[in-house]
Amino acid sequence: MAKSQVNLSVGKGEKLPVSKGAGLTAKGRAKYNRETGSNLKAPAPNPKTDKDAARRKSFCARMSGMPGPMKDEKGRPTRKAASLKRWNCK
Repeated sequence: MAKSQVNLSVGKGEKLPVSKGAGLTAKGRAKYNRETGSNLKAPAPNPKTDKDAARRKSFCARMSGMPGPMKDEKGRPTRKAASLKRWNCK
Protein backbone atom coordinates (compact mmCIF):
# COMPACT_ATOMS: atom_id res chain seq x y z
CA MET A 1 0.00 0.00 0.00
CA ALA A 2 1.47 3.37 -1.01
CA LYS A 3 1.69 6.23 1.45
CA SER A 4 -0.33 9.30 0.60
CA GLN A 5 1.78 12.19 -0.66
CA VAL A 6 1.75 15.41 1.33
CA ASN A 7 2.11 18.64 -0.63
CA LEU A 8 4.87 20.55 1.13
CA SER A 9 5.44 23.18 -1.52
CA VAL A 10 5.90 26.59 0.01
CA GLY A 11 3.55 29.27 -1.27
CA LYS A 12 3.66 33.03 -1.17
CA GLY A 13 4.10 34.44 2.31
CA GLU A 14 5.32 31.15 3.78
CA LYS A 15 9.06 31.59 3.27
CA LEU A 16 11.34 34.46 4.26
CA PRO A 17 13.69 35.90 1.64
CA VAL A 18 17.45 35.58 2.18
CA SER A 19 17.63 39.30 2.95
CA LYS A 20 15.40 38.74 5.99
CA GLY A 21 17.23 35.67 7.28
CA ALA A 22 15.70 32.82 5.26
CA GLY A 23 13.55 30.11 6.89
CA LEU A 24 9.80 29.73 7.15
CA THR A 25 7.34 32.30 8.40
CA ALA A 26 4.75 31.50 11.07
CA LYS A 27 2.29 30.80 8.24
CA GLY A 28 4.75 28.38 6.60
CA ARG A 29 5.44 26.56 9.88
CA ALA A 30 1.70 26.27 10.56
CA LYS A 31 1.12 24.76 7.11
CA TYR A 32 3.98 22.27 7.52
CA ASN A 33 2.79 21.26 11.01
CA ARG A 34 -0.80 20.85 9.79
CA GLU A 35 0.21 18.74 6.76
CA THR A 36 2.72 16.46 8.54
CA GLY A 37 1.66 16.44 12.18
CA SER A 38 5.07 17.85 13.13
CA ASN A 39 5.83 20.58 15.66
CA LEU A 40 8.19 23.02 13.95
CA LYS A 41 9.04 25.98 16.15
CA ALA A 42 10.32 29.49 15.44
CA PRO A 43 14.11 30.05 15.43
CA ALA A 44 15.83 30.40 18.80
CA PRO A 45 18.46 32.99 17.98
CA ASN A 46 19.13 34.49 21.43
CA PRO A 47 22.28 32.83 22.82
CA LYS A 48 21.90 34.55 26.20
CA THR A 49 18.80 32.66 27.32
CA ASP A 50 19.04 29.05 28.45
CA LYS A 51 15.48 28.29 27.35
CA ASP A 52 16.35 27.24 23.79
CA ALA A 53 20.15 27.00 24.03
CA ALA A 54 20.25 23.26 23.37
CA ARG A 55 17.96 23.63 20.35
CA ARG A 56 20.12 26.41 18.94
CA LYS A 57 23.37 24.49 19.46
CA SER A 58 21.89 21.42 17.83
CA PHE A 59 20.64 23.39 14.82
CA CYS A 60 23.98 25.14 14.40
CA ALA A 61 25.90 21.86 14.53
CA ARG A 62 23.59 20.19 11.98
CA MET A 63 23.29 23.11 9.59
CA SER A 64 26.98 24.06 9.67
CA GLY A 65 27.85 20.57 8.44
CA MET A 66 25.47 20.73 5.47
CA PRO A 67 27.10 20.69 2.05
CA GLY A 68 26.87 23.78 -0.08
CA PRO A 69 28.47 27.16 -0.43
CA MET A 70 27.97 30.13 1.87
CA LYS A 71 27.87 32.52 -1.11
CA ASP A 72 26.36 32.15 -4.56
CA GLU A 73 28.14 32.82 -7.86
CA LYS A 74 27.44 36.56 -7.54
CA GLY A 75 28.90 36.77 -4.02
CA ARG A 76 25.55 37.04 -2.23
CA PRO A 77 24.90 34.92 0.89
CA THR A 78 22.94 31.72 0.30
CA ARG A 79 19.88 30.58 2.27
CA LYS A 80 22.24 28.39 4.32
CA ALA A 81 24.39 31.39 5.30
CA ALA A 82 21.32 33.50 6.09
CA SER A 83 19.79 30.86 8.35
CA LEU A 84 23.07 30.34 10.23
CA LYS A 85 23.31 34.10 10.76
CA ARG A 86 19.69 34.30 11.92
CA TRP A 87 20.33 31.58 14.52
CA ASN A 88 23.57 33.33 15.66
CA CYS A 89 25.76 30.35 14.76
CA LYS A 90 29.47 31.00 15.01
